[in-house]
Amino acid sequence: MSAGIKNFTPREVMSELDRFVIGQKDAKRAVAIAMRNRWRRQQVEAGLREEIMPKNIIMIGATGVGKTEIARRLSKLANAPFIKVEASKFTEVGYVGKDVESMIRELTEIAVSMIKEEYSERVKVKAEELAEERLLDLLVPKPAPKQKKKKEVANQEIDLNDINLNDFESLTKSMLDSGDSDENSDGDVKTESEIEDQGLIATREKFRQMLRDKKLDNRFVELDTTPPKQGMGIPMIEVVASPGNFEDIGKSLRDMLSGAMGPKSSKRKKLKVPEAIEILIEQEAAKLIDMDAVVKEAIERVQDSGIVFIDEIDKIASKDKSGHGPDISREGVQRDILPIVEGSRVHTKYGVVATDHILFIAAGAFHVSKPSDLIPELQGRFPIRVELQPLTEADFLRILTEPAHSLTKQYSALMKTEGVDLEFASDGLTEMARYAALANQQMENIGARRLHTILENVLDEISFSASEKQNEKLVIDGAYVKKCLDPLIKNEDLSRYIL
Repeated sequence: MSAGIKNFTPREVMSELDRFVIGQKDAKRAVAIAMRNRWRRQQVEAGLREEIMPKNIIMIGATGVGKTEIARRLSKLANAPFIKVEASKFTEVGYVGKDVESMIRELTEIAVSMIKEEYSERVKVKAEELAEERLLDLLVPKPAPKQKKKKEVANQEIDLNDINLNDFESLTKSMLDSGDSDENSDGDVKTESEIEDQGLIATREKFRQMLRDKKLDNRFVELDTTPPKQGMGIPMIEVVASPGNFEDIGKSLRDMLSGAMGPKSSKRKKLKVPEAIEILIEQEAAKLIDMDAVVKEAIERVQDSGIVFIDEIDKIASKDKSGHGPDISREGVQRDILPIVEGSRVHTKYGVVATDHILFIAAGAFHVSKPSDLIPELQGRFPIRVELQPLTEADFLRILTEPAHSLTKQYSALMKTEGVDLEFASDGLTEMARYAALANQQMENIGARRLHTILENVLDEISFSASEKQNEKLVIDGAYVKKCLDPLIKNEDLSRYIL
């Protein structure tokens, strides 16, 4: 089973979505069932599994009611590759715009990045160990062959508290100077090589401890910052043969040529130890990751659990059924999208991706057009339709307080960084919800996005002067909200531009 498909029940999915999205029970229920059906499909025998297609969804509702947020939170919950595209940005071949297949290529890029990050976490401990050794090689280089001289400091004890970090190179040198053979406590004769090795080991351990104790954080080292070249795991012919618009073809050719020309010339930088260790960890992790396995798993995850959110699909609905006039372009876009949604093979620079089992969620306000204005073939590929309800004043109040990362919590945290204790009184929250609902009634209904505008206007003066009000407690009550917003609401011209 794909790692991206988690075993959540529909009730658990809805409960999780409730933490971030207020209301819209029908839409949450639809996506919860769709997610569970993906898990159920994986439990079916292989032959039948290929015949079970996802039930794509159309969300109908005004902007700002939670369509995109529901899809985005669902993808995070499922750990699935997710991409949001706007249908109006696509055009059929011959018109200016993006090729429809680019949505799958971009989704695959996202999946590769996701899997690569997961693999990096798996090898992080090993990468940290290797990075530490490489940094010690920079701090304590192996001594060059020297002529024999008396060994004086090979075995001496060093108090870390007495080390002068301004000249640790001289310390290293003094500890590594080699000389004639010495005798150990048992009377055995030590060779010069053995004394050098013991001195090197002792010095590396001293510096290792200093490094872990962060006593070397202010030291500089020279480091090659060029990332190691990684394999793409793809045949070169697929890069050249990938169909798409000129932008995609140009990108593929650049990638192919950069690979053919080999890795970039190394670039050395002088960095502080903490910065150097981060770069070394990244380089060592890249060496430990098998990119062929990353690409293979990424393609599997795209095919089994990928989610494509097509916004503004109502903008390409053709109202002129005669096939003439300006709407012919919109219908052309629909016909280009159709094979992707039906199930096709898309060439990407990582290989061929099948779209048969990708979940497509379309969304649109459908103020002017309606879902039945889409071409019948495309309508048939979106069997589930849910209507999202406009947000009420009560919904706005819940949005301000209930979500795990509500706007009020965000603004309080921002002011906390200035030493200001920002508190929202209950009557202040009620007034902001009322003004948001009122503004949406009087002007264009932009849903919950109106709350961003309301809060920015309410907190404008506080945000500007917060740095001068350290250790103060500020309460946003109903009277303060009215003082900030009443002039704007009453002045219709101002409200149109500001709210």
